[in-house]
Amino acid sequence: MLTTRMHGYMDYLMGGLLILLPFILKFPGGAATAVPIVLGAGVIMYSLITDYELGLLKILAMRTHLFIDLLGGVFLAVSPWLFGFADEVFWPFLILGILEIGASLMTEKAPSYDAHPEHHKGK
Repeated sequence: MLTTRMHGYMDYLMGGLLILLPFILKFPGGAATAVPIVLGAGVIMYSLITDYELGLLKILAMRTHLFIDLLGGVFLAVSPWLFGFADEVFWPFLILGILEIGASLMTEKAPSYDAHPEHHKGK
């Protein structure tokens, strides 16, 4: 299991990587560039409001955060086929999407502190 602290570090790294990846790997533009940038910015934004060790505002419950990660990972993994750019690039999307899905499923459901106990009901 990943701790929520480790997951937090991974969130910010993944968000930054998704934003930079289209430029590093010179993606063809259009949806191939927009999808990772938008998802990366989203990961950073909802991480900042998550109730875990690396969250700033601690509004979003960890379970909700993990569910968003799961949906985002699935979306990232299928986006090359969904938006029709799989013939140009798909491996980074598929690999990072699967990693995001795995992280969402292997992370503890609550942080080690109780800043908002109502977020941890049914641990």
